[in-house]
Amino acid sequence: MPAQLSDPITMVVKQTDDVRIHTFVASFAQNNIANATHVIETENQLVLVDAQFLAPYARAFREYADGLGKPIERLYVSHRHPDHWFGLGTAFADVTVYALPETMTFVDEHGEDSRSDHWKLGDLAPERVVVPQKTADPGEEMIDGVRYVFDRVTDTEIDYHLTIRLPDVGVYVAQDLVYSGTHPYLTKHLDHWSRVLRDMLLSDYEVFLPGHGLPADKNEVARLVEYLAAARQAVGDGLTGEAFKSFLLQRYPERRCPGIFDIYLPRLFGGASDY
Repeated sequence: MPAQLSDPITMVVKQTDDVRIHTFVASFAQNNIANATHVIETENQLVLVDAQFLAPYARAFREYADGLGKPIERLYVSHRHPDHWFGLGTAFADVTVYALPETMTFVDEHGEDSRSDHWKLGDLAPERVVVPQKTADPGEEMIDGVRYVFDRVTDTEIDYHLTIRLPDVGVYVAQDLVYSGTHPYLTKHLDHWSRVLRDMLLSDYEVFLPGHGLPADKNEVARLVEYLAAARQAVGDGLTGEAFKSFLLQRYPERRCPGIFDIYLPRLFGGASDY
């Protein structure tokens, strides 16, 4: 890892007779935002979820997956925010990539714009853009003997988001519907996002894999519901920009990765580009 980046966290989240679920989390330090990516390991192959953001973490995630000694059957991209698909161009160009059609279209039409918009990353950014090739359709699919349930969730942290549930394993791959122990990327869809999270609390799932931070339980999901309610109230009270940021930092000092504010505040309050 370059000097400014710390080592990632890797762990086996859950293991059954036939399935092992792995999580790989990038650094919480500096201005990093603790991107979390995951491996679903079955008897014969691997399914990956998201590709990391910064090039060193994408390469390290690929090395971790390759170290399991099984072929990568496919990789799912959860949504169009670049911290989830930039790593495709760094380390996963040879892998079959699935995504929602809206995500595929965005990366195809705006991927180079997004890469250019992140020029300050220098060699931490990918050298190329890889567009997902396969459509991830909502519904059920058996992959190497494991039942997957795919859903297309709209108007939460992003306009279109793919979630993956493993009902027979009890694992819900929520990605950016859940920020675990970190400050979330907020949007104008706080009410609907909260409703989606409340439905998750009523579900039979107990392990929720986030897009940022460590694996979560229902207590962490409930804490995020409360965070969104506080943010909604702050907006209602007229707080914007730095005042909004200061309020949330003071209210939630235990949450990490405050660099996320600098990414979303220009979009939430200033109409900046989505790239």
